[in-house]
Amino acid sequence: MNPIDAGAPNGDFDDVALLAKAAQARKRVEDAVAVRVVGQHETLEMMLVALLARGHALLVGVPGLAKTLLVSTLAEALGLSFGRVQFTPDLLPADITGTDVLQEEEDAHGNLRRKLKFLPGPLFHHLVLADEINRTPPKTQAALLQAMQERTVTVGTTTHILPNPFQVFATRNPIEQEGTYPLPEAQLDRFLLRIHVGYPPAEVELRLLLGESAREAAAGKPVAAADPAQMVALQERVRKVKLDPALAGYIQNIAQATRTSSLLTLGVSTRGSLALAAAARARAVLRGRAYVIADDIQELAVPVLAHRVRLASARDGFAATREEEEAALRDIVARLPVPL
Repeated sequence: MNPIDAGAPNGDFDDVALLAKAAQARKRVEDAVAVRVVGQHETLEMMLVALLARGHALLVGVPGLAKTLLVSTLAEALGLSFGRVQFTPDLLPADITGTDVLQEEEDAHGNLRRKLKFLPGPLFHHLVLADEINRTPPKTQAALLQAMQERTVTVGTTTHILPNPFQVFATRNPIEQEGTYPLPEAQLDRFLLRIHVGYPPAEVELRLLLGESAREAAAGKPVAAADPAQMVALQERVRKVKLDPALAGYIQNIAQATRTSSLLTLGVSTRGSLALAAAARARAVLRGRAYVIADDIQELAVPVLAHRVRLASARDGFAATREEEEAALRDIVARLPVPL
């Protein structure tokens, strides 16, 4: 990774060491994931940005691009527990949050007593894959929404705290819409990033056809480059990354431009502005910096904001495509002056 500039506002020596370790850990994670998944470097970087910014991510791509393998391998490379939920139309909230069950226990006098015991669901992991999230009905989506926003689940009258860190990576198939439920704006707004998972480069696909990656994957498991405590420490460090007032104004200008653009009928909310600032801070830490630069904001504006807007053309009953949303947002950002 790039070395930390000597003249940059990095803080004390321990802080500099932590940032250097973050950049080194990124390289180890990339190497560990590459043992099983090749050709997804940009996707992996966006996923690491989401993790460090304590945000959830929506992975959009056609089936067969190793999205599930990518998320599970990333969890293993970071030393995080992994849970997977296959969303289906008959999935109930209790299937993901957990439920209370009645059990018999023997007391000190040998008498059997019935007691409710909570059995946690698959949400009780550090990293949860919500596979095909748009295939489940709104009631189950609402249960997931509470977990994503509050990092707790409520069963009956009891609220249970989810592990720390806790983050959701959801997948959505952009092609097949049969038997799916639309994701409401409130839930889309909870995703820090929408990440496009594309096809691998031709040379990478050729390697896969020749079986090289399969032989590499069989060689061993990824070595964990971090653990949950280290992840939490890095997430806390991200909050302290310096955001210059001029760059904060730049983020505000982007948000304001989406609210007044003739291309859009729904602009970016305040939560969207905060999300872009958080993601930019996370990208800075991944690059070994204690301060945000304009490139961080420009590179992340589309994945952070495109799913939070609505195109004016969508008013005629035609849903906008991901490409149209991203193109409109890219055009809006390109028209704004960049602070030096």
